[in-house]
Amino acid sequence: MSWSQEERAREILSREQPLFTPARGGRTSVCLAYPNRYALGMGNLGFQTVYRILATTPGYRCERAFLPGGDDDAGHLVSLESRRSLAEFDVLALSISFETDYLNVPAMLEGAGLPLWSRERDERHPLVIAGGSAIFLNPEPIADFVDLFLIGEAEEMLPEFLAFLEDARRRESSREQLLEEAPAIAGVYVPRLGRPRYDGPTVIDVGARTVERRLVADLDLFPTTTQILADDVAFGDMFLVEASRGCQWGCRFCAAGFMYRPLRTRSPASLTRDALRGLDLRPTIGLVGAEMASVPGVAGICETIADHGGRTSPASLKADCISPALAAVLGRNRNRTVTIAPEAGSERMRRVINKNLKEPEILRAVDRLVGEGVRDLKLYFMVGLPTETDADVDAVGDLTLSIRERFLSRGRERGRIGKITLSVNNFVPKPWTPFQWEPMVSVSDARAKLRRLRKRLHAVANVEVEGESPREAYLQTLLSRGDRRVALWIAEIHRVHGGADRWWQTLRRGQGGRRSSEGLVDPDWYVHRSYAYEEILPWDFIDHRVRKLFLWTERQKALYERETPPCDVSTCKSCGAC
Repeated sequence: MSWSQEERAREILSREQPLFTPARGGRTSVCLAYPNRYALGMGNLGFQTVYRILATTPGYRCERAFLPGGDDDAGHLVSLESRRSLAEFDVLALSISFETDYLNVPAMLEGAGLPLWSRERDERHPLVIAGGSAIFLNPEPIADFVDLFLIGEAEEMLPEFLAFLEDARRRESSREQLLEEAPAIAGVYVPRLGRPRYDGPTVIDVGARTVERRLVADLDLFPTTTQILADDVAFGDMFLVEASRGCQWGCRFCAAGFMYRPLRTRSPASLTRDALRGLDLRPTIGLVGAEMASVPGVAGICETIADHGGRTSPASLKADCISPALAAVLGRNRNRTVTIAPEAGSERMRRVINKNLKEPEILRAVDRLVGEGVRDLKLYFMVGLPTETDADVDAVGDLTLSIRERFLSRGRERGRIGKITLSVNNFVPKPWTPFQWEPMVSVSDARAKLRRLRKRLHAVANVEVEGESPREAYLQTLLSRGDRRVALWIAEIHRVHGGADRWWQTLRRGQGGRRSSEGLVDPDWYVHRSYAYEEILPWDFIDHRVRKLFLWTERQKALYERETPPCDVSTCKSCGAC
C-alpha cells in the first residue's frame, strides 16, 4: 500500500504524545528536518531535544520533516504538522547524527524544492542550517550545500543563534549580512566566508577561521529526556534519559571519547528524578551515554527504578566496571540482554586501542551478569584496526569461546541458556581521534577478516555473528575524512541514482582516479592512505580544545602498545580539553 504524505502525517500525529507545550504565534518559521525516516529521527534523543528548544522559543514556530521510506509516496516534501512545503519556511534546519546521512541531504533539498548548492540560493529561499554530532567532527563534505553550521551542543548555542536571527529579521538584514555577522556567535561556521585551497588532491589551506565547538559545562542545568512519546520508532518502548556526555576511557578509535571532552555526567539525584518521572510514561528507562557502568551511582539508580516496578536498559557497559551490585540489579530488572564491548580479542590489540581491559575482567563480568539472571549477551568487536594481524582476528574467536564456556556454565546453573551475539564492525578512522591519520583496510581485506571469524564460529552453538558491510565502512570513512570536494561525489550519487542506496557503483567508477577530469578526487585518496602529521586536515579549523599533538602522541603510544590511564578531570591537563 502506498501512503500519501498527508495520510502518513495524520496517522503519525494521532499517535504521538508531546511532553511540552509549543510556543504560539511566532513569526519566524523553522522546519527541523531529519534526513532519514521518521522512525529513526524520533528515536534520536538529540533530535527531540532540538525540536523542543525550537518549538518552545518565543517568536518561533517549529515543524518537522523526514524523508519518506518504504511504501510512502516521496513526492514533494512537506512538513509533518501543517503539510506545508519546506520551501515556505524561513529556516530549514538539518539535524544530522550520522555521516552516512550526508548522502540524503540532496534528496532533502530537492524534495524541498531548493537548489542543491548554497551559492544558487538567495533571499527567496529559506536559510539552510545544519547541526548534529556528525557536524561536530567534519561538516566539509556537505559544506557547499549548507548556508550555516552550528558546531557543538545545542542547549546554550541554539537559543543564542535564535536571538541573533530574530534581531537580524527586525533589522531587515539581507541574507549576506546575516551570514557575515553570524560567526560572532561561538560555534557558528559559514562555509562561504572561506574557500579551501588545494595542491592536487592535498589540502594546503582550510580557508576558514577557527570555529569553537560548543559544550555544556553542567548537564544538570539541561535535563535531556524523551520529549515526544511515539510508538513504532527506535527505542519507542522506552523513556530515554541521558546520563553522560563523553567518556573517560580514551579508546583511540572512538570519536565520542574525544569530541565530547571533558567527560560530564549528570548527578544521581537528577538521573533518579528524571527516571522516576519517565516511569509514569514507560515501564523501561533507557540510560543513554557512551558507557554506563562507570556513571556515578548507576547501580543505585537502577535499584530505585526496580523498587518502583520499572526496568533499566543501559547502553554499552565496560566489563571491568560491572560491579556485583549493578549485575544484581540488572538481573532483578529482568534485563534479558546486556551489551559489553571488548572491541578486540587479544590483550595486545586492547593495549593498542587503549581499552584498559583484561580478559579475566571480561570473564568475571560474564559470570556476574549471567549468574544474576541476564539471559543473552551482545558483544561489540572491531576488525581492521591499526597493526592488526590474523592472530588478533583469531583472538576474537578465542575470547568468544572463553566467554561462551562461562556463559553456558552459569546458564546451566540457573536452568536457562541464552545466546551470545557478536556485532563485528570494521574500523573506520574518525576525525578528532588518535587514529584519524590511519587508513581503512581494503574492502577485500575487511571481507577476509570477517570471513575468517565467521568460519571459526559458524558451527558453535549459542553464538551468532553479525557483521557490517565493508562497503558501508568505506562510505563512512570517505564521509568522515573527506574535504569539501566530496560534495561532488554526493551530488553525483544523487544525480545518477536519485538517492543513497546505490552509491557503490558510482564510487567504483571514480576509484583509481578515473573521474579526476571532472574534478572528482579518487575516493581511495580519503579512505585507504595514511595521513601525515604535518598534513592539513579538512577539519582542522574546528577547535575541540583537544591538542593535535596529544592525539598524535596517543597514536604513537598505540604503535608501541602502551596504554594511557583514564581521564581524571580533577588533575589531568594533558589533552587540553579541561
